Amino acid sequence: MEAVTGNRPHVLAVPLPAQGHVKPLMSLCRQIAKHGIKVTFVNAQSIHDKIVSASAEEDDDSNDSIVMATVPDGLTLEDDPESSHTLFETLPKTMPQTLKELIERINSSNPNERVTCLIADLSFSCIFDVADKMGVEPVGFSPLSAACLAMLIHALKMLEQGYLDTNGSLKNVDEICVSDYILSWRKDELPWRVYSDLKAQKVFFELVKGYKEASKAKWWLCNTCYELEPAAAEFLPNAFPIGPLNLLDSINPVSSLRSANFYSEDSSCLSWLDSKPDGSVVYISFGSFAVLSQQQLDELALGLELSGRPFLWVVRPDLANGSRVVYPDGFLERVSGLGEMVGWVPQNRVISHPSIACFLSHCGWNSIMEGMSRGVPFLCWSCFSEQSHNKRYICDVWENGLKIDFDEKGIRSRHEIKKKISMMFCDNKFKENAVKLKEMCCKSIGEGGLSYKNLEKFIDHLRR
Repeated sequence: MEAVTGNRPHVLAVPLPAQGHVKPLMSLCRQIAKHGIKVTFVNAQSIHDKIVSASAEEDDDSNDSIVMATVPDGLTLEDDPESSHTLFETLPKTMPQTLKELIERINSSNPNERVTCLIADLSFSCIFDVADKMGVEPVGFSPLSAACLAMLIHALKMLEQGYLDTNGSLKNVDEICVSDYILSWRKDELPWRVYSDLKAQKVFFELVKGYKEASKAKWWLCNTCYELEPAAAEFLPNAFPIGPLNLLDSINPVSSLRSANFYSEDSSCLSWLDSKPDGSVVYISFGSFAVLSQQQLDELALGLELSGRPFLWVVRPDLANGSRVVYPDGFLERVSGLGEMVGWVPQNRVISHPSIACFLSHCGWNSIMEGMSRGVPFLCWSCFSEQSHNKRYICDVWENGLKIDFDEKGIRSRHEIKKKISMMFCDNKFKENAVKLKEMCCKSIGEGGLSYKNLEKFIDHLRR
């Protein structure tokens, strides 16, 4: 990409409208901006409103090279604005035009800072046509594992070959392989899989069809490191592992941090963690999207109580199937001092705290990267999509965690939860493996590492 002499490179960044996609792309953009490159970060209006509402500080564009911009949600009168997947359905239809108009406004307002590069979530690669028409270089971004990206890239071929139906469900087989060197994908692990909601699954599978345009980008920036997934990284010709991205904010700090949270962080939990012994606390979080039934929440609460271990539990307001959480009778009184429940936390800081012993997680890739890069072992509680595939990497490949199993009724019981917490504290191999993986991640993102070199190469490319 050639920039006109005297002009400032300008990156337009477009994430998928989900917390686990917005957050790592923002971490990348902070580092790009640190090198004097202007960044315009584009969210759907409703996502932007969530971020602004959750931010405790006023943003000042004059002191930051990241400008926050919005495009309309694209909702019609027939769309349900409360549906969790509505934006995934509407934005691909409307974004190509609204993004084109945004680029035209930016270019006309300041000819010396014309948009030179579009970094888009690969699920939105349908907008690469816009980049091509506007003379802007397209770059793909994936906040998922390299193994998951490999599956998404090859899903349409598998649809054509008859392994998948039009809803994205497996046909006539129980699992499929992308490569002999990547874990196979079982029918309940597919990245677009949504249990008991075929409509939502169809919406997510439609997004997968956008990956057919991914080849238009020569760069696929991936939130992983080569050492973790060498076979999957090599299987993807355009992949450039640059992660774990969460480490960038601490290894290469910037003075002004843009918020990327959908919920307001409660930092008071850090003082509570200060009061606990090193390596004693079980941290529990299911991310920003997963929900549990009230019965399952009861079992989790009682399992944590039975364990007798201190615990920090992130309880979103909508965690109980979108409703307010009701705890078992007397639970709050019985765990007073032992347990701490909060609505949202600064997860990077929490996981870095010396009192944290393990992370009971939904196994979203963002959380895996954050926990792994801090040397924290996992208790795996996968909820949907590729999280079960991620869980198998943790338990069977990297061996830095344990899975919490369902019973015959599809519930993770209080006794199973207590059992697995006890096993985690009794067997030091999980912590030992977690520390080795942390060292691997830190080496890769640190100066001279493979992720460091890939990111450096990309930023040098932007500045040419």
